[in-house]
Amino acid sequence: MTLSTELDCQACGACCSYSHEWPRFSTESDADLDLLPAQFVSADQSGMRCDGERCSALSGTIGKQVSCVIYGLRPDVCRTCLPGDDACSTARKAFGLA
Repeated sequence: MTLSTELDCQACGACCSYSHEWPRFSTESDADLDLLPAQFVSADQSGMRCDGERCSALSGTIGKQVSCVIYGLRPDVCRTCLPGDDACSTARKAFGLA
């Protein structure tokens, strides 16, 4: 799949709301994880805390305007989801976003 430079993540947020399984820690160092505010980390410390399927660090309205309140500290799983990749496309389809 070709990655899109036309998709605006701050007008989407679908990837951050698609599944509580996605924001899982995998390659982060302990030092990086220690920087994350505790209120955004799941109780078992395996990933980001979610409210239902939505990451608790996501602010705003899906498909309108969103932002990540810990953007500079976000885990690798969040950094690797790119506009137009398979994960992005799957999440966008689930929310009815073209």
